[in-house]
Amino acid sequence: MTQTDATAKARRTRTVAAAVVCGLTVIVGVVLVVVLSQNVVYYRTVSEAVHDRKTQGGDRFRLAGAVVPGSRQPTRNGVNFEVTDGTNTVRVVSQGDPPELFKDSAPVLCEGRWGSGLTFDSDRILIRHGAKYTPPKVDTKHAPKATEGEAAGHAVSTVRAAEPGPERPGPQGQEREL
Repeated sequence: MTQTDATAKARRTRTVAAAVVCGLTVIVGVVLVVVLSQNVVYYRTVSEAVHDRKTQGGDRFRLAGAVVPGSRQPTRNGVNFEVTDGTNTVRVVSQGDPPELFKDSAPVLCEGRWGSGLTFDSDRILIRHGAKYTPPKVDTKHAPKATEGEAAGHAVSTVRAAEPGPERPGPQGQEREL
């Protein structure tokens, strides 16, 4: 085997390796696009969802709007209510417990799909809220005064020992500093 044959063989091997790497890259890219596109859930306002209802079919999406005051009705499996964007209103049948901040006029995203009639079947309710956090107001006039240790940045706490029982023998009613 001459040096030109060896060089040609090495070049062919590199070309095949490069083609295999390119092919694998394309396959991984296609798989990622397909998998990620199946996990995307779009949200639409009530008016957009009502307008596009026939083209959506049974696809999952998030319905954005505000809870219509007085429309909330608890059920055995969740809650039924109406959502509006000011133009259109849709009846939502939700399975599962609503979030704690769920109330009249609350801005919500209901995840699910169209049910029968003009009903939206939801299995998840998200409450939309602003990104700005404002801490609650605290009445500092009646707050206890800090001790010297607390003022210096040391946490001081007093804990009462548990009452002794048959399985917990020990001192009764003693206090200790943590």
